[in-house]
Amino acid sequence: MAEALLKSIFKKILLDWYDPAARPMPWKDEKNPYKIWISEVILQQTRVEQGWEYYKRFIDKFPDVFSLANAPIEDVLKLWQGLGYYSRARNLHKGAHQLVSNYDGEMPRSFNEILALSSVGPYTAAAIASFAYNMPHAVVDGNVIRIISRIFGIDTPFDTSVGQKLFKQLADELLDRQQAGRYNQAIMDFGATVCTPSNPKCAECPFSQDCVAFLSGKTSELPVKSKKIKKRERHFNYFVFQHQDEFLVFQRDTKDVYSGMYEFYLWEHETIISDDIIKLKIEDMLNKPVSFTKFSLNKPHILTHQRLFIHFFQFNLNHKLSLEGGSWRTLGNLKKLPVPKFIHDYMERL
Repeated sequence: MAEALLKSIFKKILLDWYDPAARPMPWKDEKNPYKIWISEVILQQTRVEQGWEYYKRFIDKFPDVFSLANAPIEDVLKLWQGLGYYSRARNLHKGAHQLVSNYDGEMPRSFNEILALSSVGPYTAAAIASFAYNMPHAVVDGNVIRIISRIFGIDTPFDTSVGQKLFKQLADELLDRQQAGRYNQAIMDFGATVCTPSNPKCAECPFSQDCVAFLSGKTSELPVKSKKIKKRERHFNYFVFQHQDEFLVFQRDTKDVYSGMYEFYLWEHETIISDDIIKLKIEDMLNKPVSFTKFSLNKPHILTHQRLFIHFFQFNLNHKLSLEGGSWRTLGNLKKLPVPKFIHDYMERL
């Protein structure tokens, strides 16, 4: 089939394939823009299976934008604990304040105004605009790029300015402008269930007779990415100071990862530090000989651009140590505070 003809009937083939009931999710067919916004932010860099329960808990705790805006950021971060990418939670909280202050708690009906909200990028803005208001804006994410690249045989790297413009233009061209919300949900489901990153179900694909990647044996080669991100390696050495039933903790106030969350005393290095050096460091801090119990994660904690190697060194003290910014908390109290997932897991061991 000629490319121009395929483009003209692409939306019909896709929507004929689409069955809303085939992939049930608590936010599917939702028209409340607040709930759509919450679901889309949660699903950024999160698998649907993992995000499902977080979405339900989030909506139960913060059923509307006013409850979210009025909540302390610590409560928001605590509810987000385990999802990672905590800047999403902080930006969501900030966006709720913007909606309450500037729009009386109502999601604007202008795409550009939605896009201007904190936590909202082009994909999320298109999802909110199309799902809530059926505005003709195509979602463009990894699923959509993969589908378009394979079916039309596009080998332009998607992570270049030329590629981004090309995929955006083609996504807009293929969009069913009369049923934008239904179309966007259909193409997202198609990428999640048929045109998957690995082992796509080409035998079940309604486009297989015309898919350039399938016909040329290049399914695994498309889409093309030009840049390989080199992950920065960091070693987090946590000194767990314990006095009786209390622990010394600090709130991260940097713009680094886990900002606003709580942690033990951190001594960070780019390379691993020997136990002997750790011992000398602590003895210098306490001005006396010490012993400790060590626990390290078996594998690095992976972030988008970073690999974190986590090490815990637990010291039992006979008096409380006073360090700037630190506060002593019982384990029960500490478990109520927002902490990184690996610290939560370590506390469970305690």
